[in-house]
Amino acid sequence: MAPTRENTLVLFDVDGTLTVPRKEADPAMITYLAELRKKVTIGIVGGSDLGKQQEQLGANMLQNFDYVFSENGLDAYKDGVSFHQNSFKDYLGEEKLQKFINFCLGYMSKLELPCKRGTFVEFRKGMLNISPVGRACSQSERDAYEEFDLANNIRKDFVSALEKEFNPDYGLKFSIGGQISFDVFPVGWDKTYCLQHIKDSGYEEIHFFGDKTFSGGNDFEIYNDERTVGHSVKTWTDTVEICKSIWG
Repeated sequence: MAPTRENTLVLFDVDGTLTVPRKEADPAMITYLAELRKKVTIGIVGGSDLGKQQEQLGANMLQNFDYVFSENGLDAYKDGVSFHQNSFKDYLGEEKLQKFINFCLGYMSKLELPCKRGTFVEFRKGMLNISPVGRACSQSERDAYEEFDLANNIRKDFVSALEKEFNPDYGLKFSIGGQISFDVFPVGWDKTYCLQHIKDSGYEEIHFFGDKTFSGGNDFEIYNDERTVGHSVKTWTDTVEICKSIWG
C-alpha cells in the first residue's frame, strides 16, 4: 500500500538528525519537512523540553509537526494541543532524588576536564540531564569537551558508577546523547515511551530517524523497537537524502 498521511508516521530525533546539535535547523530542512508532511504524518521525539525544541525548530514548531513529543513523550502534543504529561519527580520521590543529585555533584567535583562552567544538573519533567562540563559552556568549549570525553570515557565511566550505586533499587536507565551530557530516567521512559500515545492511531508503518542509534545512545531503544522502521543518520543532510529516497 502506498504511503499516505493516514497510514504512515515518520518520527525524527532533533539534535544530529534535524539540526546540528543545539543549533537552529537549516531553512532547507524546514522547507523539506513541510513538503514531506503533505505525503506522510510527521513528528519529533527528543529528550529536550518544549522550549529548547522550539529554539531549534522555530516558534511555530507545534503547528509544523503533527506530533511533538518533548522529553521522550512525557510532554506530548498532537495538532498543537497538549494531551499527556508525566513527572520524574513524582516517580522517584524527593528523598531519593536528592540522594541521587548529591552523588552526581560529588562525583563531578572530582573530575579534571578541559573546562567547567555552570548547570551541571538540569531538572526536567521526565528526567535529569547530567553534564560534567556544564550546559552553560560555549560551542567551542562543547567541542573541546566532546573530544576529551570520547578519548577518556568521562560520561561512560560516570554512568557505570551511577548504575553500580543506584540500580536495581532505583530502576533507572542512563542514555548518552549529544556532545556534553547524558540523561537519567526510569526504565521504560526512553524514546519508546512516546509510542504508547500512537498505538491505536492506525498507522501501518512508523519510521524513526536518529543519530545516536548505538547501544547506550538515546535513540537506541526506539531505533531497534519492533514497532518502528529504524533509520540511522549522521547529519541532517543524511536525513533528507534518506527521506527523499523513500518518499520523494
